[in-house]
Amino acid sequence: MRWFIFLPLAILVVLFMLSNPQSIELRLWPFDLAWTASAAIAVLSIAAVAFLLGALIAWAAAVPARRRGRAAERRVAALEAEVKALNAVKQASEEKALTKA
Repeated sequence: MRWFIFLPLAILVVLFMLSNPQSIELRLWPFDLAWTASAAIAVLSIAAVAFLLGALIAWAAAVPARRRGRAAERRVAALEAEVKALNAVKQASEEKALTKA
């Protein structure tokens, strides 16, 4: 299933790179930095950085939800242990009542 998504995207990336071989120069304004690369490499690397930045932001935004999920799992485990203990007490009291009768 992943190949149905990956293969067309990979073909598009290769076609994009082959169609844009011209060199461009990228500059960062306040600094005297310049980067000369093919247009395809420049665009794809900027897109990769943007993707990673977006993934980092999404991961950071999900931290509170993951924290609540872990707390809920701990609470469920504690409640399950409590139910198990109460069932054991109930079963012991029922056995005790049966032995008296």
